[in-house]
Amino acid sequence: MSTTDSPQEAVAPAAVPPAGPAPATGESARTVVLPGFSLVVRRHEDRGGPAGREPAFFVHGLGGSSQNWSLLMGRLADRVAGEALDLPGFGHSPPPDDGDYSIAGHARAVIRLLDHEPRGPVHLFGNSMGGAVAVKVAAARPDLVRTLTLVSPALPEVPPQRTAWPTALASVPGLPALYVRATRRWTVERRTEALLALCYGDPSTVPGPVREEAAREYRRRVELPYFWDAMIRSTRGLVNAYTLGGQHALWRQAERVLAPTLLVYGGRDKLVSPRMAPRAARAFRDARLLLIPESGHVAMMEHPELVSRAFRDLLDEVDAAGAADADRTPPADTEAPAPAADRRLTEGAVDRTLPGAAGGPANSPTTDATGS
Repeated sequence: MSTTDSPQEAVAPAAVPPAGPAPATGESARTVVLPGFSLVVRRHEDRGGPAGREPAFFVHGLGGSSQNWSLLMGRLADRVAGEALDLPGFGHSPPPDDGDYSIAGHARAVIRLLDHEPRGPVHLFGNSMGGAVAVKVAAARPDLVRTLTLVSPALPEVPPQRTAWPTALASVPGLPALYVRATRRWTVERRTEALLALCYGDPSTVPGPVREEAAREYRRRVELPYFWDAMIRSTRGLVNAYTLGGQHALWRQAERVLAPTLLVYGGRDKLVSPRMAPRAARAFRDARLLLIPESGHVAMMEHPELVSRAFRDLLDEVDAAGAADADRTPPADTEAPAPAADRRLTEGAVDRTLPGAAGGPANSPTTDATGS
């Protein structure tokens, strides 16, 4: 499909396996074939890193790809062994066999991949729609997730901020075709500039070579026969997830997450409002909050050094807590239960929700990037 064609919504087009990605320096890529999915996985190859690094797994947002995580994976390579996937229908992964682009469908692809290549619980990262997917994974399969880091997660916001409405309206039948017709004279470069302006707090900081690569990638992907189908159905799946109630509601799913959680929000985010940060800090049982006032929607690309620092702090905290727990562990032949006071403390820690004070809870501080 060319950039001037109208998106087709009647049926899912046949999958055309795309050419494999050209990995960035220090990266490799492979394709993993699973029942119902064929997934491209990008890995950061840090052969100089320490042995025994814990695995980390990265999930991109709507319209993104595994490449969105390259900067952050490189910065964290000395601490974790990072891999990022292209969700079905995005990047270089072909569409899912069943055409399911719901949040649950994307989460199913992640879970099947993690189960297929057992590597122990991972440090799971998600951005935007990938954040909603990561929440589903962490809630459904706590055994797979050691920590959870969410960058501008797409959790229900009612009403959404005004700048997010055009993205949400892409799920309405007929509107994507109207948009394509209205912008048919736009060059790929202009479309790329519009996308950067939407996702970055300050798009002027994006280097020229990065802009050129983004335009080339946009051209490649928009010409895939299933590009619009994947975008429209995934947008629809995200909007539908916002409307679910009961145990399937995303905020209820967030409350079920057991893993220590790092929440990252951008003060200039045009898609996920930073005003949702206090609610998220209350929803997750064990949360830390990083607010980057100058960042937009993709802080891991715009401010990877700040996200890296916050995750390292989380990792240090988790490691210290694990060492402390090991020191308190009784010998294997000791079966005496923990003292009642200790049991109450543990239960309270699991059940508590965090207060939403502007300064952040005492044990989960809000970090202002301008002062860090």
